[in-house]
Amino acid sequence: MVNKSLSKCPVCDEDLVVTRLYCVNCNTTIEGHFVAEHTPFGNLSPEQMQFLLTFVRCEGKLNRMEDEMKLSYPTLRSRLNEIVRALGYEPGKEEAPVQLSAEERRAILEDLDQGTITWDEAQARLRGEKYVESKPAQAE
Repeated sequence: MVNKSLSKCPVCDEDLVVTRLYCVNCNTTIEGHFVAEHTPFGNLSPEQMQFLLTFVRCEGKLNRMEDEMKLSYPTLRSRLNEIVRALGYEPGKEEAPVQLSAEERRAILEDLDQGTITWDEAQARLRGEKYVESKPAQAE
């Protein structure tokens, strides 16, 4: 059995450096200082990697994975979210920015120029957000 390549030192948690390469076919060993390319996928468990391979094979369709893996949609969704977190992201937080047309952007800027909306409202609308005006707390 071949062990998974380590990228961090198990003692001090610093990056490891590759210094020896070995060919099992011809018994050649090469020593030196090699730059190892670490990917975020190296941090995934074997179970998570298997899930990811199944996910790709099923073209990202969780309904196909339900049949193949005999797991419920919520379980699959939960496992996918675990992988997303393990890769350093937060599920649902990496949504694509809202794309406004040139006319929509121009209308927002014209409203701002005419004083019909505030600077804060213009910024929110340009980000594609609904503007909610915050009201100062009243003293009792």
